[in-house]
Amino acid sequence: MTDMTTELIDQDRDLDSLGPIDYLVVEFPAGASSFTGEMAEALIALVDAGTIRVVDVLILTKNEDGTVDAMELSEIEQLGPLQAVEAQLAEFLAAEDVENLAAAMDPGTTAGVLIWENLWAAPFASAARRSGGQLIANGRIPIQAIIASIEADEANETEGD
Repeated sequence: MTDMTTELIDQDRDLDSLGPIDYLVVEFPAGASSFTGEMAEALIALVDAGTIRVVDVLILTKNEDGTVDAMELSEIEQLGPLQAVEAQLAEFLAAEDVENLAAAMDPGTTAGVLIWENLWAAPFASAARRSGGQLIANGRIPIQAIIASIEADEANETEGD
């Protein structure tokens, strides 16, 4: 990640008040993406509610030959509701970061990369830092894994009847 300290402080925020920064990459198979605006509306709702602050958004395209094209949100002409967050974005990812994220993509696909600050967690994170704590691990459980676990439990219950 590039050095973003100045960018975050310049937005009238001191480092102690920052919430955790997360990212996700959502891949869309070739020809199967349907950008109806629903994702943008859900993202804007999170921003408007003060739940998150969008730090960066990238669109990655992995060509059949494995090369990757990266496009910042500001390079897209028809932003629709995302126009509201575009002006606030920092260029957070370095070229090496983009390469690492794109390594997980299949050739011929497009992916959206979203980096956000968890504003909802900022007070807790600040309190933890002031108390001398430091984050030593975090993670996510993909919803697909949770669904698979529930389905497996249900299948086992059915077999036991």
